[in-house]
Amino acid sequence: MATKLKAEHPTLGTLLKALRARNGWTLKEMSLKSGIPVSTLSKVEHDRLTLTYDKLLQLSQRLNIRMSELFAENDSAPETQVTARRSIGDLDRAVRVNTANYDYYYLCTELRRKRMIPVITKVRAKTVEEFGDLVHHSGEEYIYVVSGSIVVHTEFYDPVTLKAGESIYIDSNMGHGYVTGEDCDEAVILGVCSSAEDGLMDSLLNLHG
Repeated sequence: MATKLKAEHPTLGTLLKALRARNGWTLKEMSLKSGIPVSTLSKVEHDRLTLTYDKLLQLSQRLNIRMSELFAENDSAPETQVTARRSIGDLDRAVRVNTANYDYYYLCTELRRKRMIPVITKVRAKTVEEFGDLVHHSGEEYIYVVSGSIVVHTEFYDPVTLKAGESIYIDSNMGHGYVTGEDCDEAVILGVCSSAEDGLMDSLLNLHG
C-alpha cells in the first residue's frame, strides 16, 4: 500500500489563528486591535476569504508584525528536507496589491521559504515617464507575457518590446520597469522572482511603499 504524504502548508487563515492563540486574543479583540470586522477575520481563518494588500498592511501596522509574516515567508523552525510540498496557484486566493502602474497577484503565498516568488501582474502604465523611477531589488526575475504586449525598460539596455508568448530574464538589481506596448491598454504577465538572499518578499513589498 502506498504511503500518503501530507505536507503542512499554512494558509493566511492558519497564520492568523496562530497569531491570535500566541497573544491569547479572541476574534473580537483582534478585530478591535486591527480595525478589521470580526466577520471578515472569521472568514479568513476558515480559508473562505483572503485579504487585499491594504488590509494586510493594516494588520501589519496595527498589530506590529512584519508583512512577510503574513505571507508565511518567515519561519524560525529548523530547515528540513522537503520532498512533497505543493501549492495550487489560484487568483481567487492570491494576495492582491494595487499600485498606480500595476495590479499584482502574489500566488502560493501559504508556502514558507519559497526559493521563487510567482506573481501575475496586470501592467497599466503606458510610458516610462508615467511609470516613474525604475525599480531595483535583490535577485533575478523571469517575465513571460501572457496577453497584450509590454516594453521592458532597463538601466543598461535599450527598451525591448515583448508580445504574448515572449519572455525575458533579467538581473533584478538592475533598474527595470514594464509598460504596455503600443496600442495596448493593459498587458498581463507572469513573473517569477528569486534570490539567494533572505528577505526577497520584504524587498518586493517595500517596492509598494
